[in-house]
Amino acid sequence: MSNSIKLAILGLGTVGTGVINLINDNLNELKRRSGRDIIITEVGTRRQRDDIDTNIMQNSDLMAIAASDNVDIVIEVIGGTTLAKDVIMQAIKNGKHVVTANKALLAEHGNEIFAFAEENNVHVAYEAAVAGGIPIIKVMREALAANKIDWLAGIINGTGNFIMTEMRDKGRPFADVLSEAQELGYAEADPTFDVEGIDAAHKLALLASIAFGIPLQFDKVYCEGITDITLQDVNYAEELGYRIKHLGFAVRRDSKNDGDAGVELRVHPTLIPQDALLANVNGVKNAVLVNSHPLGQTLYCGDGAGAGATASAVMADVMDLVRVLGSKDRDDQSNAGHHVPHLAFIPDQLSDTPILRADQMVTGYYLRVHAYDSPGVLADITRILSDAGINIDAILQKPAHKVGQVPVIILTLPVVESQMNLAIEKIEKLETITDKVVRIRLDELA
Repeated sequence: MSNSIKLAILGLGTVGTGVINLINDNLNELKRRSGRDIIITEVGTRRQRDDIDTNIMQNSDLMAIAASDNVDIVIEVIGGTTLAKDVIMQAIKNGKHVVTANKALLAEHGNEIFAFAEENNVHVAYEAAVAGGIPIIKVMREALAANKIDWLAGIINGTGNFIMTEMRDKGRPFADVLSEAQELGYAEADPTFDVEGIDAAHKLALLASIAFGIPLQFDKVYCEGITDITLQDVNYAEELGYRIKHLGFAVRRDSKNDGDAGVELRVHPTLIPQDALLANVNGVKNAVLVNSHPLGQTLYCGDGAGAGATASAVMADVMDLVRVLGSKDRDDQSNAGHHVPHLAFIPDQLSDTPILRADQMVTGYYLRVHAYDSPGVLADITRILSDAGINIDAILQKPAHKVGQVPVIILTLPVVESQMNLAIEKIEKLETITDKVVRIRLDELA
């Protein structure tokens, strides 16, 4: 191999263009850190671009680029799970290392892609797939390699965090804030992946596999969005000393003392204490809180999206792969000895720890119950909760919104979800209850 490392960038949208700009801006720093000239030799684009250096070959045939002898590392930033998968598999087959920001592809097909990479003795790097510029993948795979990770909780979708921040700080309804998020480019024209939690679930599947050494299992992530969160609940939560955040949780449960043993993978709105580390991560910022032994809690926070943040993560992966290629040149040995396993654990050591069903999850709860303002209502509700083995932490009765009807707010201690399901079903059957019970999960993050 020559002293230069040759890159192909597939996709020239926001991220691909950001990578080109970063390389041009920091070319000297990259060479000083790697000892190599890092050059872009080919780009994959559907149409010819006049703003691309004439020394860079532009080609709409992405499969041809993935097989090109003029490329060492393929950077995939086209998105999607069909063409992107085909291109990555082609690159791997042809001995190319791959860098991708494609969380949906990896969450859904990563087990197959990583296994194929191992077979072909190449690496697939994906720091940019989770939390943008925050180096959470590297931290969990390397810096925390000696720790046992007990749980992690993350704000891993900037659009959802922006919406919840605006609702709380400015008293704006969900639909109004979503419209602004779309105008600002934070949310897509079809915002489903963001507001329904699917984007966060893709990222959580990756984080959980790295944390616990389990295969990727996106299809088992419980996913709940923020479309039903009201200003009423945001304000009540604040009054009780909590904030509502849209969080992803990966929790290891080793004992049946507080539920079944296994791993919880869940994305949903959550009440957390106002003084919790994640409570004051606002706007479009991302953050991941990791609780591990013996280190304890550590927080990683920063820009979770955008050209600069994502390009930074992409090029961090490129720099790691440049060093791998350099090691191979020096000792003429296999690349396999010079990299951290794709999911942090040796492939044949991934465990079959069960993923818990939604009704097996254990959390606290915020309940908003609307009832007729009549004697005995509160006693009936608390009796049902007690009979279900649910401990109440706080109760707040608010002024009536409708004549003769009052909202009752209840916070509970952690309980298995199946118990809460049965209790809510019984509460809703009471003649004094006027509407469906609103429930939002609660976590102290302790």
